[in-house]
Amino acid sequence: MSVNRTVTTSGHPCALPWQALLCLCAATLLGTSSELRASSVSYRFQAAQAGQQDVGTTSDTLTPTPRKTTKSRRAARRRSSRSSISRGEVASKAAVLSWSSPHGVESLENDLRSALSTHTRRGQWGVMIISLTRGDTLFRDSPDAMMQPASTMKMYTSVLALDRFGPDYQFKTVALHDGVLNPDGLLAGNLYLRGSGDPSLSPRFWGTTNPMDSLAHLIAAAGVRHIHGDIVGDASAFDPQLVPEGWQSRYLGAAYAARVSALSLNENLVWVVVQADDKKAVVTLDPATTTIPVQSTVRVVGGSRGRISAVRQKDGTILVRGSIGVNAPPQRYSLVVDDPASFTTGALRAALEKEGVTVDGRVTVSTTPGTAKELASISSPELANIIAEMNRESINLYAELLFRDAAHAAAPDQVGSAQTGLATLRGLMSTKIAARPEDVQVSDGSGLSVLDRVTPRSMVELLSFAHQAPWGATFHASLPLEGESGTLRHRARHTPARGNLHAKTGTTNTVASLGGYVTAKNGEILAFSFIYNGADRWNAKLAMDQMGATLAEFVR
Repeated sequence: MSVNRTVTTSGHPCALPWQALLCLCAATLLGTSSELRASSVSYRFQAAQAGQQDVGTTSDTLTPTPRKTTKSRRAARRRSSRSSISRGEVASKAAVLSWSSPHGVESLENDLRSALSTHTRRGQWGVMIISLTRGDTLFRDSPDAMMQPASTMKMYTSVLALDRFGPDYQFKTVALHDGVLNPDGLLAGNLYLRGSGDPSLSPRFWGTTNPMDSLAHLIAAAGVRHIHGDIVGDASAFDPQLVPEGWQSRYLGAAYAARVSALSLNENLVWVVVQADDKKAVVTLDPATTTIPVQSTVRVVGGSRGRISAVRQKDGTILVRGSIGVNAPPQRYSLVVDDPASFTTGALRAALEKEGVTVDGRVTVSTTPGTAKELASISSPELANIIAEMNRESINLYAELLFRDAAHAAAPDQVGSAQTGLATLRGLMSTKIAARPEDVQVSDGSGLSVLDRVTPRSMVELLSFAHQAPWGATFHASLPLEGESGTLRHRARHTPARGNLHAKTGTTNTVASLGGYVTAKNGEILAFSFIYNGADRWNAKLAMDQMGATLAEFVR
């Protein structure tokens, strides 16, 4: 049975769910009461404040978690509450979340300044809020401070890619050859796999189908039965820097810090799969590739459990050790790929061999000659779908690839890199957005680099430009929805911002940020940038949720 209570303020009824009412009562017993102001009312209740992490740490050695005692489980929970991991809810923290219903700009400013001053104990804030409907600035606090944006940087990359390509654009991964294809199926020459920086070659878009299996099938369907030459991967669309400047070394074993390459597959992760086949342990890679050697000392034991470790050796070999029960289901462990181009090219060779195509040569990485002829290709979904997945789930690799893709397409023969990406972005900021290009100083396209800096002003200028662009609806739809989707699915669920505020989150150990749009109660569309740099990020997120809900209640 649910009980609703209606609280009326300024003639507007507000129905609170029974959970919120119970929390409201609990808060009152603890000495917390509703605040009545001349121009606004603040509702307080206990909320589970869930955090979204864009960065974290992990090890190169992956071992399944064994059954823990009660004591060890408690210790693990304490440790996990202090750590940060990639994409996903990492902790729950009880917090008092409040919002107000300001009437007029002066009341709004007072309420927002109160939110900024009462929650965080230290650190730096940068905030700017504008009305896209009326064209005026509603609030600002250090709007020109150069601040670390974390994953709100992905909005800059989204706008750059949408402006360059349009929402319907599709990336193309091509197989070419430089020799003669004889009627008997013999290809006398090399087969080239040319990458275009397609982020979508992963299960997020392909499901259980391996994209290289599909490409291999098309190559075989074109008449190739025997390749008398090498399989050559071409990642030359981007520069060879796999790890952007400013990525911390402790990130590099984690999925959110996968290496960056124009020839990428499976988000540049490889799964080690271990399963028992009678008395033999079978170890395979998913996706299969011929360029990563595997050594296994795994034993089959009784039972239905597994205890496996997978360690990457200095020579690139993956050493798999441990034991697996004869009745255990397959055990899966992911590792970051060191050389994506070689990994992807090896995956194509493995797929060709599975398709029955004989390959005489080796797998190498080089460039495609200008005389090579296209043999087969696979295409990505539309860019709009890729950007939606990137922004909702905060996928760093997608942002890095799109950042370089836009730079590569900006000028003939320009290689995609973090440097050319920055130059292309600054060109957009100055020529189309009419913003100061020096307000953006970044070393990557995802916001993972600790060297990245932007101003809140540049962020709202970017949001204003995107709102008016022909593809503005696509950009809006790509952003997580407060309390309902993506990295905002667990935040501010019982506030007026739920289902209204669209924004990109950003979180690292020293950053909390939020940028996007919210519709005020009087129908105005507002663009906002909240950036906090400091160690008190949990309370900063609480302040942001309070400000977002307050904006949703704003009238004038």
